[in-house]
Amino acid sequence: MVEFASHTPGTPSWVDLMSPDVDASAQFYSSVFGWETEDQFDDDGNRVYVMFQKDGKAVAGLGGQPPGMGDMPAVWNAYMTTDDVAATTEKVTANGGLVVMPGMQVMSAGEMAIYTDPNGAAFSVWKAADHIGAEIGNVDNTFSWAELNTRDVDAALPFYAAVFGWEYQSGAAMPGYNLIAGGTNDEGLGGIMAMAPDVPEMVPDHWAVYFSVADVAATVAKIEAAGGSIVMPAMPIPGVGTMVVAHDPAGGNFSVMQPETPPADF
Repeated sequence: MVEFASHTPGTPSWVDLMSPDVDASAQFYSSVFGWETEDQFDDDGNRVYVMFQKDGKAVAGLGGQPPGMGDMPAVWNAYMTTDDVAATTEKVTANGGLVVMPGMQVMSAGEMAIYTDPNGAAFSVWKAADHIGAEIGNVDNTFSWAELNTRDVDAALPFYAAVFGWEYQSGAAMPGYNLIAGGTNDEGLGGIMAMAPDVPEMVPDHWAVYFSVADVAATVAKIEAAGGSIVMPAMPIPGVGTMVVAHDPAGGNFSVMQPETPPADF
């Protein structure tokens, strides 16, 4: 287990869920992962965010969807740490990405921005102030991995290299997989891979989020008991672990991984 005091720029360091039903989503993920919840309020006393915690340490976040989203499903967002949001924005636009939400100060917590890459995959950046991102990792029921699923790997690799300075180890984890180099013992910061050809065209390029679990079968049972569904049943990945892809009751897509050995870093 690692407790974090900060995150190196370019590291996937936080995930949060935008949900059409915050209370229901809080209940679902608390049931599945045993997370505690802490409501965050603005100066007028309005709840603006829910912090998921494990043993009092922040592990993920939850917020409501903006008005006008209609019947959109819940969406998990991946954040990369930056030390300069304005400079990152310039790199994004200079390399073919788009700004969805420009840099915005989030009270005293930090500064964020939301972008899409040239293939349309949404991602966010975070410049820490009071909130650093994940405070704990490498333990069961915490965020452990971020992975871009894209229909154009050749366009994605140079884009993220230009924005975050990432280097890749292609084929290191499995054929066709691009490990983002870094992390403790160089076990990687995340991955980039081609989307499976049988994925429906309506599914956009996206960053998938993974949570480590001790027992994938027991976690599947909790997901289903809490009203979620399994999209891809348990699949062993030699040398890595066993993964499952699931949907929460609001349609939010997430993955769980029972690693062969606990990861050294994310």
